[in-house]
Amino acid sequence: MSESRIETDSMGEVEVPKNAYYGAQTQRAVDNFPVSGIRFSRSFIQALGMVKKNAAKVNHALGELDSGITDAIQKAAQEVIDGKHDDDFPIDIFQTGSGTSTNMNSNEIISRRANELKDGGGDVEIHPNDHVNYGQSSNDVIPTSIRVAAVLGVSNNLIPALQKLKEAFLEKGAEFSDVAKTGRTHLMDAMPVTIEQEFQGYARQIELGIERLEAALDRMTELPQGGTAVGTGLNTNPEFGSKVAEALSEETGIDFKEAENHFEAQATVDAPVELSGQLKTIAVGLMKIGNDLRWMNSGPNSGIGEIQLEALQPGSSIMPGKINPVIEESITMVCAQVIGNDSTITVAGQSGNFELNVMLPVVAHNLLESIEILSNAADNFAERSVSRLNVNREKIADMVGRNPVLVTALNPLIGYDKAAKIAKKAFKEERPVKEVAREMTDLSDTELDEALDPIKMTKGGFME
Repeated sequence: MSESRIETDSMGEVEVPKNAYYGAQTQRAVDNFPVSGIRFSRSFIQALGMVKKNAAKVNHALGELDSGITDAIQKAAQEVIDGKHDDDFPIDIFQTGSGTSTNMNSNEIISRRANELKDGGGDVEIHPNDHVNYGQSSNDVIPTSIRVAAVLGVSNNLIPALQKLKEAFLEKGAEFSDVAKTGRTHLMDAMPVTIEQEFQGYARQIELGIERLEAALDRMTELPQGGTAVGTGLNTNPEFGSKVAEALSEETGIDFKEAENHFEAQATVDAPVELSGQLKTIAVGLMKIGNDLRWMNSGPNSGIGEIQLEALQPGSSIMPGKINPVIEESITMVCAQVIGNDSTITVAGQSGNFELNVMLPVVAHNLLESIEILSNAADNFAERSVSRLNVNREKIADMVGRNPVLVTALNPLIGYDKAAKIAKKAFKEERPVKEVAREMTDLSDTELDEALDPIKMTKGGFME
C-alpha cells in the first residue's frame, strides 16, 4: 500500500490504509474474505452503532467505565449511527460466521475516533476490546444488532408501506364500486365480481401480512445482549443485558427486552427465521396481486384490458408505442428475491451448532435486504401503480354481457339443463347471454334484466 500505517493485534503487525479508522483485525478480515464485495447494509451498521453507544452508557451507569471514556465512545458511536463511517466498514458479509470481524471493525473505528474526541486527550488510551467491547462478545452483539435493525426496518418502513398499499387498494376499489367485471377461476370466466370486491381481497391479504409481521416482532424484540460468549454472561455485569435493552428502547421507541434464555437467543436464529417466513408470505401475496394487475392490464387490444395502468416509460427499444406494466414487473422480481432470501435464511437457521449460530452475517444481509426491498417496492406499487390505475368501463361491461356463465343466475328460473343450452349457444355465436335467453325462454325483458344484472350477482344469495 502506498499510503499505509502499521497496526498491531495479538497476532502481530498488519499494514492498514493510512486514513482508515479501522485497525489490524479489520484489515485481516478484508484480506481473508475477498468473496463478493457485498458489505453490511446501512441499517445493520446503524443498529450496531446503537448497540455500542448504549453498551457504553450502561457500563458507565453500572460503574464499569468512567465518564470521559463513556462520553467519547458514545460520540463516536453516534457518528457510526449517522453513517459518517460507512466507508470504514469494508468487510465482506461472507466472513466468519459469528460476525466477529465486523464487531471488531466497529470496535476499532469507535475506539480510534473516540480517542480523537475525548476531552483534553486524557491519559487512558481508549481500547477497542477493553473499553468499546467491554462486557460484550461478538456472539451477542451481532445477533442483537440483527434484531434491532430488523425490528426498526419493519416498524418504521415496511409496515407503513404496506398500510399505504392497503389503503390505495381500498380507495381505488371504492372509486369503482359500481363496476361489475367477469370473475375468473382456473383463468376461465366465472360469475361476476365488482372491482371493489376484488381490490378488498387484495387489501385483506396485505392487512393479514401486517398482522403476521406484528406477531413475529414480539419474538424479535428479545435481545441476546448480555449472554457474552456462550450465553452464560461471563465477564459482564448481571444487569447489563436488561439495562442495554432498556436503553435501546428509550432511544428507538421500540419495546426491547432481554432474552428470556440467552442460550436459545445465541444458539438459534429462530426469531429471524420466523420473521423471514412472514416476509416470504407477504412476497407470495404481492406476487399474486402484481400478476393479477398485469393480466387485467394486458393488451391493450388482444388481452383482457379491464384496467389501464399509467404509462410510465417506453416499453420497447424496437416497438414504438409499446407500454409495459413495469411497476408490477418490478415488484414481482422483488418478491422472487425475498423468497430466495428466505431459503438462504432457512438454511442458515440450521447452522446453530451447540451454543452459537455460525451464519449470522448472511442472515443479517438477507433479512435486512428483504425488509428494505419489500418496503420500497410496496410503497412504489401504491404510489406509481395502484393509486393511478383506471378502469375500462365499456370493455368490462361488454365482456360481462358476453360471459356465458351468467346463465347460472337463470338456474332457479329455467333449470340447469336449459341454462346450459343457452350458454353454449351464446358462446358459439359470440352473442350476449341476455339476447340468446330472450329467444330461448318465455322470460320477459324485465325478468331477464333483473336476473342477469351483474351487480346483483355480486351480492350473493338467491336471485329473485
